[in-house]
Amino acid sequence: MQIFGVDIGGSGIKGAPVDLDKGDLAQERLKVLTPHPATPDGVADGVKQVVDHFGWTGPVGLTFPGVVTGGAMIRTAANVDKSWVDTDARALFSGRLGGLPVVVLNDADAAGVAEMQFGAGRDRKGTVILLTFGTGIGSAVFVDGALVPNTELGHLELNGHDAEKRASSKAKEDHELSWEHWAQRVQKYLAHVEMLFSPELFILGGGVSRKADKFLHLLDGIKAEIVPAQLQNNAGIVGAAMRAAQLT
Repeated sequence: MQIFGVDIGGSGIKGAPVDLDKGDLAQERLKVLTPHPATPDGVADGVKQVVDHFGWTGPVGLTFPGVVTGGAMIRTAANVDKSWVDTDARALFSGRLGGLPVVVLNDADAAGVAEMQFGAGRDRKGTVILLTFGTGIGSAVFVDGALVPNTELGHLELNGHDAEKRASSKAKEDHELSWEHWAQRVQKYLAHVEMLFSPELFILGGGVSRKADKFLHLLDGIKAEIVPAQLQNNAGIVGAAMRAAQLT
């Protein structure tokens, strides 16, 4: 079974048909740059470009970098234009895609759902926390496989700042941090999250999951097991498609 997934991020919009039997992309994904400012209309144009490229005519699942309720309504917009707040994203995207059935969910929740089904969290019980390191830090919390949606742990305070302003991939790039220096910040963040939630497993996702060998060994003092996301940066696309499959 194939369903289309789109992952909307602060820097890029990427999508592809997903083979839900394998939990992997059925075709090579297409990525376009997220417009700046990332307004609803601008992002919707980018989504249409990605979907039209494949000639897709079925259900579409989309991720969004913020809190999403009811598969439609945007409640926060930390790394995109603030005009997204209180937007009915399902209506917006469905209208732009010619009436295709659409569902929208938080980007990290989508990545987490995919990792729990097909990746590093498969068959894991207890508390599992996936953290995506990108433009910000997204989070997905699972208890015995059940998602606790829209947790937004990237906005926990760390040294007087939102954690994502200190420990995201963007923070590493903006401040030209070495892997060692950045890993120290990530370690402090993980220690804080662990103190609050006592997870059995941390799954680290986002673009940096492709470079786990650069920093994973630098993290110590964390009791929970720490592993890289197996689906890496495709997890959001796969998770979005999994949620859209419920529309069929």
